[in-house]
Amino acid sequence: MDSSNGENEGDQADFFRALPEVCVAEAVALTCPRDACRLSLVSSTFRSAAESDAVWERFLPGDYRDVMARSAANAPPPPLRAFASKKELYLYLCDHPLVIDGGTKIFSLEKCSGKKRFMVAAKDLSIVWGDTPRYWRWTSLVESRFNEVAELVSVCWLEIQGKIDTRMLSPDTIYAAYLVFKPTAGTHGFEYQPAEVSLGISGVKSETRTVYLDSDGGQRHRYHIMPRRIGIFNHGVANRLRPNPTLPRESDAVYPKRRGDEWLEIKLGEYVCKGGEDAELEMSVMEVKSGNWKGGLIVEGIEIRPKGGK
Repeated sequence: MDSSNGENEGDQADFFRALPEVCVAEAVALTCPRDACRLSLVSSTFRSAAESDAVWERFLPGDYRDVMARSAANAPPPPLRAFASKKELYLYLCDHPLVIDGGTKIFSLEKCSGKKRFMVAAKDLSIVWGDTPRYWRWTSLVESRFNEVAELVSVCWLEIQGKIDTRMLSPDTIYAAYLVFKPTAGTHGFEYQPAEVSLGISGVKSETRTVYLDSDGGQRHRYHIMPRRIGIFNHGVANRLRPNPTLPRESDAVYPKRRGDEWLEIKLGEYVCKGGEDAELEMSVMEVKSGNWKGGLIVEGIEIRPKGGK
């Protein structure tokens, strides 16, 4: 057995133990929370550095105190002194989203990266006819973190827009925006006509894409209903399902996906937040071309989160 391997491993362990913890902490702080947890397995010196407040303070967003101060009065977070360490505070902000800005937004951190994520409440969105009970109804749901959600009764002009200041987002980050919603028992009108969605800087032309808000994921989308005469003298009319060749293949269409909280989401687009920008990020969902009546959706809000986050 070659003893040189054991000697090398011992030399490496001695090297790590000899490193000043403050230097190790500085190096670990240049990584990310996930890597810091991995590095804590290297040695006791790395573990001590990776658990230090100096490291986790760097992983927290610079404005976290201000954001926590904007929490809703009826659901405030624990005071900062209640947390035993900055790591504990970091994990709290990952696992316990804060309702902020008078109940109009939800804030949390992406656990692996520490990037900020937000959800803009339906109440803070611009919804055409949203203040007309004939078309939209405001209600409360136990499964929503907001006090109110918007229930679409029936409209022929669906238009939802939201905005968020880019300075609120984490710099050097690719963000994606999602409409968060769920169907009601009476959902209708979304099977065949796609909606147009977009994400971009307000006042600047942004790319538009088409998506389907059909919660059945296109099962009804592949067919449309055709009238058929029946009876001896063809007086009666029955319906039959016939494939619709004018619609895109199911593999080409974009449908909602189910989230871990049992809501559905549909992606609106992506945006690269470079940092230092003073602009408004605008999100849009529209279905105004068909003129068909549609209804039976409950909108919780629009979520903006780092690309790849869950």
